[in-house]
Amino acid sequence: MAICEITGKGKMYGHNVSFSQHKTRKVFKPNIQKKTLIIDGKKIRLNVSAAAIRTLKKKGFLK
Repeated sequence: MAICEITGKGKMYGHNVSFSQHKTRKVFKPNIQKKTLIIDGKKIRLNVSAAAIRTLKKKGFLK
């Protein structure tokens, strides 16, 4: 299953709603990517969401 290992963000459930207001079930999946991070000089490969990658870049943990 697609879960961000930093934020814990996972899939969410909702509805597709057509113009006629007919509702069908839908799964919203997060944008998960495999990223190699260097933490304390060690390379660690994590499943991270795109939003978490943007936050890490903003805070200066990634280049």
